[in-house]
Amino acid sequence: MIVKAFKLNSKKIFDNLILFHGANDGYKNDVIDQIIIKDFHGDILKYDENEILTKPEELVSNLKNGSLFENQKIIIINRITDKIFNLISDIVSISLKDTVVVLNSDILEKKSKIRQFFEKDNKLICVPFYEDDHKTLLALANHFLKKEKIKISQESINLIVERAKGDRKNLINELSKLKSLFLTKKNIQYEDLEKLTNLAENYNVFELAENYLAKNIKKVSNILNENNYTNEDCILILRTILNRSKRLLKLKENNEKNRDIDLTISSYKPPIFWKEKEIVKRQIESRSTKEVKSIIYKINDLEILIKKNSNGSINLVSDFVINY
Repeated sequence: MIVKAFKLNSKKIFDNLILFHGANDGYKNDVIDQIIIKDFHGDILKYDENEILTKPEELVSNLKNGSLFENQKIIIINRITDKIFNLISDIVSISLKDTVVVLNSDILEKKSKIRQFFEKDNKLICVPFYEDDHKTLLALANHFLKKEKIKISQESINLIVERAKGDRKNLINELSKLKSLFLTKKNIQYEDLEKLTNLAENYNVFELAENYLAKNIKKVSNILNENNYTNEDCILILRTILNRSKRLLKLKENNEKNRDIDLTISSYKPPIFWKEKEIVKRQIESRSTKEVKSIIYKINDLEILIKKNSNGSINLVSDFVINY
């Protein structure tokens, strides 16, 4: 049966199969983080469809091998297509005690077998995620700006919403870049945002920061080579890495207490989007606490140096993210 996302209830989703389909990844992320896994302390298992099709017995085993002594389970399978239809139709007969299976797909045509299957069966849940309209994105943007006490013109807000292209994930990325810029520039003009949001057309600054902290040197090099960053971009890049480094430091400290990376990531506030969790996990594993603290100190020194003399700052930042 078709259920609207805002009507999902975390207490009623267990013992069920749920299909998420649509292109609005940002909205899906919100629902997964705020409804599916919020305050959840059981096992969270994640797969891609290709993994399941290669080893279908692993999924079936996880569903069948339940006992009174095991935790509740959330199983999320991403990039779903009709290739998995036969396996899912077989799984329906399995008793999903204390388990919810979320099938996450991009846009599914109306004639899709798996979409029709979930829409017609009243025991299953099918949740469509359409593009956010302008009104919804505008409300989200205004809420963010009010919370962060950032004042910009209505024309600037409209530009950010337009650049989101109907997906709140894009909107969140643009607003996060705005927040980083606001740390160093309080009077933000439309022209600043025009330049700032254009960075999303190539590799995102956030992707550079995330891969740098995960020690994905090859990816970092590709990002630097594919973009024509200017000296003016350097403070934004450093500030973004700084913010992510501070988050990583807290995660490292929490993980020393938890001794469980998955629990550390899932319990972090504000929630980390499910699409980011794998790279965040790699960051925790790749960087020591001492390294992260050193990065924070180094960024502070670099920022002071760049503010004193901006000439050649892009070379300083490039050397830093490649070699430090």
